[in-house]
Amino acid sequence: MNFIIYDLIFLLIFLLGVSIFLYKHKKNIKKEGILLLYRTKIGVSLIKKFGNKHKKLLNVLSYISMGTGVILMITSLILFFNVLKIYIFDRALVSQIKVPPVMPLLPYIPQMFKMPNLPPFYFSYWIISLAIVAITHEFSHGIFAINKGIKIKSTGFGFFPFFFPIFLAAFVELDEKKLEKKKISNQLPVLSAGTFSNFLLGILFLIILLGYFNFAFVSSGVIFDTYSYSIINTSNILQINGINLTNNTWNNTLNLINNQSWNKILLKDNKSYLIDYTNLLDQEENYDKGGIIVYENLDAINKNLTGIIIKVNGVSVTNVESLGEELSKYKEGEKVIITTFQDSYDKDYEIILKNNSLNTPSIGIGVIETKRSGLSNIINSAFSFKKSNVYYKTKNAYSEFFYYLLWWIVLINFSVAILNMLPAGIFDGGRFFYLICLYFTKDKKKSEKIFKLMTILLLFGLFLMMGSWLISFFKI
Repeated sequence: MNFIIYDLIFLLIFLLGVSIFLYKHKKNIKKEGILLLYRTKIGVSLIKKFGNKHKKLLNVLSYISMGTGVILMITSLILFFNVLKIYIFDRALVSQIKVPPVMPLLPYIPQMFKMPNLPPFYFSYWIISLAIVAITHEFSHGIFAINKGIKIKSTGFGFFPFFFPIFLAAFVELDEKKLEKKKISNQLPVLSAGTFSNFLLGILFLIILLGYFNFAFVSSGVIFDTYSYSIINTSNILQINGINLTNNTWNNTLNLINNQSWNKILLKDNKSYLIDYTNLLDQEENYDKGGIIVYENLDAINKNLTGIIIKVNGVSVTNVESLGEELSKYKEGEKVIITTFQDSYDKDYEIILKNNSLNTPSIGIGVIETKRSGLSNIINSAFSFKKSNVYYKTKNAYSEFFYYLLWWIVLINFSVAILNMLPAGIFDGGRFFYLICLYFTKDKKKSEKIFKLMTILLLFGLFLMMGSWLISFFKI
């Protein structure tokens, strides 16, 4: 049974449990804005104990937390305006973005919006990641508050009833009036503590992710993207499919090429290449400019070599480098048996090595380095240890499940750490920014004006992003 079935069952059980919880505790649940809040004293004693026991450590960490908060705020602004720049000026890239810029990270988003550059995001991933991120974030706010002599009123959970599934949030309710009376140097560590802990947690889980990857995955083959290709000058074409090319025009070339798998192009220096009809159609502009991309007439393409290359003459190859090293042992004209893995079975191909355009014996495959241009592709590559052209075997059936769980925990921790430090009112970074302004201006009114202007600027930028996305999505 597909894992998503179990995940959906878990989701339904969770929703049922939350619904029962909300019904049983409806007297203790209060609506504040768009949130339903359930207050409790769970964890308060632990927060107090930790905050009072490690005063010296927390005093030192306060300075690190403030410094990290400033760095994360600057980082969040740089990323925000870089993304805004993409939405305004890179129309081609925006047209590929299927998810609106204003949307909470909910389960199944990569699957629903068909985002192949991101791993699947199951409900189980979501709830585990949320628990780790939220509890650590709020616990850190609490212990730094205790360290600075600020009372904790309660802890609890918030529910966003307008999302499916019910979106949860944890909170630690501080004595805000007492917090505001504290020195700025005491307030800033409390405000930045949550993002500071998420940043540290992101680093920790990134290390765990690396260790788990090396334990659970073994490189076991080469995934090739294409066959060997070259760029030729169209004026050098002598024949196409055995017919002399007397009038070297685009229309004449198309008339000579049949709509078949591979067409043979012979140059005036007797070198031959292959091209298919569709590929030539795609290169109409290149042809008129005097050059087209063609495939080299080598055995990989002639023998229709497909699948993941796992062996050369019985010797296992694990990556592009080991494949190159093994092939370098043979000379032009020698036969090699290339074993590939495809559709759950191995297949052998008898390949004769021939010199390619670089005058090097080759079987005739090409490996293209993946360009990290799309937003989801950049995100995926940021925390991925998998090489794009390497086939990995897993040590057990659960290896990929835990690998991607760790991957999402890392991503969400770093995302929360950066996003939460944006200098806008709804984030910790909002008041953090206001206090920094107050520290330098010594004027509450000026600081409030600067803070409001920054919030308006960010909201306007978000409005531009959303407008740009809507125009691209609906192709207005």
